[in-house]
Amino acid sequence: MAAHEGKRVGTYTILEPIASGAMGAVYRGVDDAGDSVAIKRLENEGLRERFEIEARLLGGLEHPRVVRVLGHLREGSDDYLVMELVDGRDLNAVLSEEGSPGLPVERALDYIAQACEAVQYVHDQQVIHRDVKPHNLVLDGSGNVILVDFGIARTIDEHASGTRGVGTPLFMAPEVLVGEAVSARSDVFGLAATLWTLIAGKAPSYQDGTVLSDESRGVSAQLEQAIRRGLELHPERRYGSASAFAAALGAELAGEGVPLVASTAGSAERRELLEAVVKTAAGVFDAAAVSLALVDPATQELVYRAAWGAGAAEIVGVRLERGRGLAGSAVESGETVVVSDCRNDERFARQVAQGTGYVPNTMVVVPLERENRVIGALSVLDRRDGGGYGQEDMERAELFGQLAAVAVAANG
Repeated sequence: MAAHEGKRVGTYTILEPIASGAMGAVYRGVDDAGDSVAIKRLENEGLRERFEIEARLLGGLEHPRVVRVLGHLREGSDDYLVMELVDGRDLNAVLSEEGSPGLPVERALDYIAQACEAVQYVHDQQVIHRDVKPHNLVLDGSGNVILVDFGIARTIDEHASGTRGVGTPLFMAPEVLVGEAVSARSDVFGLAATLWTLIAGKAPSYQDGTVLSDESRGVSAQLEQAIRRGLELHPERRYGSASAFAAALGAELAGEGVPLVASTAGSAERRELLEAVVKTAAGVFDAAAVSLALVDPATQELVYRAAWGAGAAEIVGVRLERGRGLAGSAVESGETVVVSDCRNDERFARQVAQGTGYVPNTMVVVPLERENRVIGALSVLDRRDGGGYGQEDMERAELFGQLAAVAVAANG
């Protein structure tokens, strides 16, 4: 890692290394104004597209308990993710320095309640962290817990048929570790394992039969039961959300943070519907961005009415002439458009995409049809794992499009 110290990356200068993870090394750096940042360098070039896609998506997250992603840069053959540098100690260091062997229960509960706020916010944005653990929860100078280090918890195992988990096994949900489907419940496992660790002074083990309950320390049987439910091996037996886990611990979460969804719909009811369509599509298709455009009956233009993810605020309100772009092509033909390489497709409206700051790699566009007329199009952009959309995604996309068309027309 030393070879990169002193290197200029855009308007930043790399200083000393901080840590190394599954997707790259992390360095301390400074911008031209002298402000400190954290700079992650991608060290596996095979993950470049996924790294870029996640950087764009994470750059839209804005919550007081979630680290800010400031930008994604490419210098020569190297890719970098620039993040806010949280100046403080992670909870693993706090435990090592102050645990006896664990921390006071009320203090541990306060830290986890704050972590639950961060995790619930990212889940509400259809993002899964995948590596919630004491090392990735940093206590800043004001005593606030900040969730850090997105994007390192999973990588592609070229010797296996699927995706393998990479991280800290004691804190990773079993389904992440073996490469099965992840969900919000996967991060609940990390939260529960972290709380256990903060109280007991060591990570939970399924072999030692340790009991946490100790009324003299303030650990009730009910608290232990709540933690153990969060640690269930089968995800369907765990709490379904970070907020449900927090409620079981007796904590109420503050509803803070900026959503990744935007719309121009008039009424609150219609806005809620359109935002739900794009947000749900993002989760169903594991997409980095989704947009919904509707035909303006007066001009026959396509008008983007709602969007979620990277570039959402910029695309909402944009108008396309009839037939223009991939969305216009889907509306004109009434057929689903699946593109594995947008940038080399002659139908792609590159200028419009560049204006939003987001040029996708791959896309599925579904025409929304009601009563034998096309009323709009739903565009799904970039798989978050860096893979391309293909013909195998068409049937599922069309089914989702049928449901979306019914909902939009009924609320029209």
